[in-house]
Amino acid sequence: MEMSVREARAQFATALAAAERGERVTITKNGKPVAELGPPAVSKRKPIDWDELDRIQERLGIPTPTHGLSSEEWLKEFNSPEWTEELFGPEYR
Repeated sequence: MEMSVREARAQFATALAAAERGERVTITKNGKPVAELGPPAVSKRKPIDWDELDRIQERLGIPTPTHGLSSEEWLKEFNSPEWTEELFGPEYR
């Protein structure tokens, strides 16, 4: 679907409904495309499996920053108020 800026202003609900249906709406100004409205992009990235990363690093002999802690333990320590205070100072808390 294509519409001018003027049409898009006047018929925004129609353009939004088209995007909800999966259509891409091209908005033009003086006949040239300036914007697109469409469904949200789906991320193809999977969340990071930190434990799998640790296993791969260990198998390859790559040292890890966790110093023997599991990923969960390391994140808990890294996010601790004591660590934050030590790194950034007491006023950062």
